[in-house]
Amino acid sequence: MAPNLSPNPSNSLDTFAAEKLAGLEAAALRRQLAVTARGPEAAAERGGRRLVSFSCNDYLGLAHDPRVIAAASDALRRYGAGAGASRLVTGNSPPLAALEERLARHKGKEAALVFGSGYLANLGIAPALVGQGDLILIDDLGHSCLFAGARMSGALTLRFAHNDVAQLRALLAERRGAARRALILTERVFSMDGDRAPLPEILALAGAYDAWTLVDDAHGLGVVEPGQRAPLEMGTLSKTLGSYGGYLCASRAVIDLLTSRARSLVYTTGLPPASAAAALKALEIVEAEPEHAARPLMLARRFTARLGLPEATSPIVPVLVGEAESALALSAALEARGFLVVAIRPPTVAPGTARLRVAFSAAHDAAQVDALAEALAELAPDSLRAA
Repeated sequence: MAPNLSPNPSNSLDTFAAEKLAGLEAAALRRQLAVTARGPEAAAERGGRRLVSFSCNDYLGLAHDPRVIAAASDALRRYGAGAGASRLVTGNSPPLAALEERLARHKGKEAALVFGSGYLANLGIAPALVGQGDLILIDDLGHSCLFAGARMSGALTLRFAHNDVAQLRALLAERRGAARRALILTERVFSMDGDRAPLPEILALAGAYDAWTLVDDAHGLGVVEPGQRAPLEMGTLSKTLGSYGGYLCASRAVIDLLTSRARSLVYTTGLPPASAAAALKALEIVEAEPEHAARPLMLARRFTARLGLPEATSPIVPVLVGEAESALALSAALEARGFLVVAIRPPTVAPGTARLRVAFSAAHDAAQVDALAEALAELAPDSLRAA
């Protein structure tokens, strides 16, 4: 039977997209990109207006540090703009090799492996280590990429309630015996709530049940006290280090295995040498200037103290609003006063928990922090009382 060639597939595709967009718009969940120029000292320019940004994960302001920029510029001149192909095809660039050695040393591990992004790292790690017949247990508030990598692995994946060690213990007791291998996924600092995982308890359970633990340290590297290290320490180069890319630090055997089996490394182009050189210089600065690295948490605690919020345990402070429309309205009101604090809405957070995610940087000064606190106290007193 001959196919019906009269309909235009593009029309049905556009109709589908338009209907989906209308639904997102009605629920205040449509996302749109806004052209924004970032500058030093937490500056941002959007729509011709200068703003103070509290929406950036550049926790130490190193993306604009002249030393980091100079390192990237030198690598750009020496090695070119791109890696050219997969690292297994073109070979390691010298900045990448040096960065991996420094990351491993910083984390107290034998080796490290750099990926194109943190998301790509977590897409590659779990499927390279576990599969059908295995078990993954993941914190309910884990990042999307942790869940994506778990799904790709084919292992049985179960959630445990956020930071609920008792439920994790119960799941291990019930399920570990039937699984060949078990992997626990959590974060050192949770990206939307700013709280920390109870790692000593999790690592103790993992040891008791022969489970491997991966800690996503994307938002903790350099700005919170690390405490105990997990066997698998994953993170990004795009936040505290002000560059771009992701990494895993682990034993030499694990890193060698992932070099052969992590598809998101094997089958994608390597990180540009300039990005690796920038991250390497930033990591050197983090290690050499601990007082600078401590500043974001100090400012976050200044903010929570002024507003009567629970004391910050990381540079991330959520201001819970509730509904998406209200969060967008509060964000717009703050922007009108010169602050960029983006609203976080479902599905990034659970329905009814839309919020402003306030991120503090060493690039902020105390006056900027106090001014934001004053504006929020005036614009959102109900949200602050609810906290």
